[in-house]
This record gives sequence, structure tokens and C-alpha cells, in this order.
Amino acid sequence: MAELVPVAFPVLLRRARREFDRREAIFDLPARKFYRPSPATDLSVPYAGERAANPIGPAAGPHTQLAQNIALCWLAGARIIELKTVQANDTLTLSRPCIDMATLGYNTEWSQELRLDLSVREYVKASMLIQALDAWGVLGSPGQADGTVFDISVGYDLAGIR
Repeated sequence: MAELVPVAFPVLLRRARREFDRREAIFDLPARKFYRPSPATDLSVPYAGERAANPIGPAAGPHTQLAQNIALCWLAGARIIELKTVQANDTLTLSRPCIDMATLGYNTEWSQELRLDLSVREYVKASMLIQALDAWGVLGSPGQADGTVFDISVGYDLAGIR
């Protein structure tokens, strides 16, 4: 499996802005595919003590570790974004992919593609990128980032939570 390689935040911002201005797309997703909610329809739900604008979002996985993928989820309509579980031990060498369904389904626990420090940076970059896209008005009027909930789990034991 290919290694995940984070992209610098300024590069992501420049690419998103240029693509939107030149091709009406962001990270190759055409603007016509962006989710633009109807102000007449309230799809919001309570979630983890917050109000999510709708109950749609990706399940955690390697794809929810990179900022541009999280931003793409948001552009496509996700408002509950389940981030990859952060593990206490991020130095384990495990087979990839961590879920294999070729002949028999199994899951290698304690898997994490990025080191903890990189995971945190990616999640912060994703949040900032979504705020920037919202401020640019790519979904119409600004304020669409309101109602976006990031859900994260940490470790599988008390040490991992700490």
C-alpha cells in the first residue's frame, strides 16, 4: 500500500484557490458536485453534544487522515467527519491494508498510517482549509462550515486516551 504523504498547508490553499478560479473545481472535484444545502430544509441532528448540519459523513480510515481528503468530504456534503482513530503507539509495523477482505475478513488493530504529530497537523489543516473554503464562499454564502462536527477516537485503553 502506498505511504500517505501530507501536503503543506500553503500548497493546499493555493491549489484549491487556483483550481476553483480556473476550472471551478477543488482537488479535482467539480463545483457542480459540491453539496449546497437548501436553506428551506433542516437536516441537522444532535451529535456528540454538538449540532451537525446533517447526519452524513465518512467512516474513519486512512482517507480521513489527510487534510485534502477531509476537505473533499466536506465539499461533498459530510458534516460529521469521523477522523482516523489516534493510537497510543504509532510506531508499530503492521501489514497494510489494515482491513483485508480478499478471502477472509480481518482487521489489524492498533493501525495508524501517520505518526501522531502528523495526524494532529493534518486534522488542524483540514479544519483550517474548510474554514478558508467557507470564507471564499465556494458553497454559496459563507457559514456553511457551521454545523461541521469532527469526531475522533483515541487509543483503545486508558494509556491511549491519556
